[in-house]
Amino acid sequence: MSNHKITGVYSAATTPLNTDGSPDLGLFTEHCQRLIEEGCHGVALLGTTGEANSFSSAERHMLLEAALKAGIPADKLLPGTGVVAIPDTVELTKHALSLGVTKVVMLPPFYYKGVSDEGLFTAYAQILEKIGDSRLQVILYHIPQVSGVPLSIPLISRLVEAFPDTVVGIKDSAGDFNNMQAIIATCPGFSVLCGADPLLLPLLKAGGAGCITATSNLVGNSLRTVYDHVHDEARNADVEAAQARINAFRTLSNSYVQIPTIKAMVGLKTGNVGWLRTRPPLMPLNDTEYAALAESYAKLP
Repeated sequence: MSNHKITGVYSAATTPLNTDGSPDLGLFTEHCQRLIEEGCHGVALLGTTGEANSFSSAERHMLLEAALKAGIPADKLLPGTGVVAIPDTVELTKHALSLGVTKVVMLPPFYYKGVSDEGLFTAYAQILEKIGDSRLQVILYHIPQVSGVPLSIPLISRLVEAFPDTVVGIKDSAGDFNNMQAIIATCPGFSVLCGADPLLLPLLKAGGAGCITATSNLVGNSLRTVYDHVHDEARNADVEAAQARINAFRTLSNSYVQIPTIKAMVGLKTGNVGWLRTRPPLMPLNDTEYAALAESYAKLP
């Protein structure tokens, strides 16, 4: 993993809300600090799990600025900056750079479906050229089941070739391990980070760089155990136990709609029911679902 520019366990941090639906900055920064304390190398805020596409640009600015003001180092933050319109992606990324945050996770423009690789390459190229900052390191974001816009391996390879110092990694949330292996084989030194927690162990063994996952909101310490000791045969039992715990939490989080469920589980972990709030169109778990979740949560390892 020494050739990778970005490695480690990053939490796809969820975003707490106030009763009026605005971001709860105090609870958010407290959560970010806890994630680092529990072993995450960094916080990937404003992604899918963080409900980023339900927030305005001004709210995104506010959340990133709050994390920095709370003492989270800039080099431990990976904000999502990819949105539908190229000028907005440029602006969000420049805002991050202006604060000293140089690593971002970038969705492709995702409203139009069935677009060509040429169109996607041109979009990314225009974004990077308009930003024009040599400090920038971009993690591409492949989540076609949500975005509807897959990033093909030829496209990834072309972007890496054209922008070798800028396009340095990918978060692959499609759950296709064969695709991750193919990216590793095609783009040596390119950081492949899985978005599905159960794949961290096999991905690291295959030469991957780490993960950006939802369940790290809950079990960052176990993910860190896997990351730190994957190649230490003397710690095999610890690694397997940690991965089993990760899988158990991930399975429970998938029992209902994942994002509200992750938030509810963070609430159960911290004892703060404020975590139950979501921004429409996502809705919180109903009372029956929450009661069943709480019962199952209490039995987790």
